[in-house]
Amino acid sequence: MAERDAYGLSLQMLSERLGHRFSDLALMRRALTHTSYVNEQPEGSSAADQLDNERLEFLGDAVLQLSVSEWLFERFPGVSEGVLTQRRASIVNSDALAEVGEALKVGELLRVGVGEERSGGRQRVSNLADAVEALLGALFLDAGYVVASAAVRRIFSERMEQVMSRPAKGPKSRLQEHVQAQHHVTPTYTLLQMTGPAHAARFIAEVKVPGIVAAQGEGSSKKEAEKAAAQQALQELGLS
Repeated sequence: MAERDAYGLSLQMLSERLGHRFSDLALMRRALTHTSYVNEQPEGSSAADQLDNERLEFLGDAVLQLSVSEWLFERFPGVSEGVLTQRRASIVNSDALAEVGEALKVGELLRVGVGEERSGGRQRVSNLADAVEALLGALFLDAGYVVASAAVRRIFSERMEQVMSRPAKGPKSRLQEHVQAQHHVTPTYTLLQMTGPAHAARFIAEVKVPGIVAAQGEGSSKKEAEKAAAQQALQELGLS
C-alpha cells in the first residue's frame, strides 16, 4: 500500500511538471505503462494493469503534431511551408521527445516488465518518446486540447528556441534526412547533361531514391542542379 501511495505521489509531481493536475490519475498510469508490463501480468489482474500506452501514444502524437504546427504557424508567419515542416520534424522527433521525457523524469515512473527493466528499458529513447506522446494523449482526454496544447508549449519551449535559432537546411540535407529517417536509404545524384559554353554552362542533374522518388533539376553548376533536383523531389513527396 505504501509503495502504491508513493507512486501516486510521484504521479502528482509529474502532473505538476506538466502544468496540469489530472482528475483521473488512471490515465497517467496507463500513459506510463509499457507493453512488456501488461504482458507479464497474471490472469485476473486489475483492468488498470491490462492496458498499455499504445493507444494513448497514437492520440498524443496527433495532439503534438497539431500543437507544434499551430505554434510555428503563429510565431513565424513569414516562414515557408517547407521550412516549417523541416523544423517541426526537428522539434518532435524521437530524440527530442526522449530529451523531454528525461527532463520530466518519466523513466523513473515507467511501468515496464522484468526483461525490459533489465535491458535498460527505462532509459530507452523509444520508450521515453512513446511515454511522452502517451502523456499528451492522456492530457487531451483528461482536460481537452487547449490544456494539452499549453503543456506542449511549456515542455517543448527550450527545444523550440534551439531549433528556430538554427539556419534553415538546404533541400539536399532535408531530402536526405527525410529518406534516411523514413526509409533508411540515401539519395543518389547523377549529372545527366551539361550544355552551353563554359562561361554560361547549364547543368541537369537527377536524384533517385529507388522505389520512393526520382526528380530532375537544372542549374548554373552541378551543385545548383542537384539542389534543384532535391527541391523537386521534396515537392513530389509533399515536403516542399
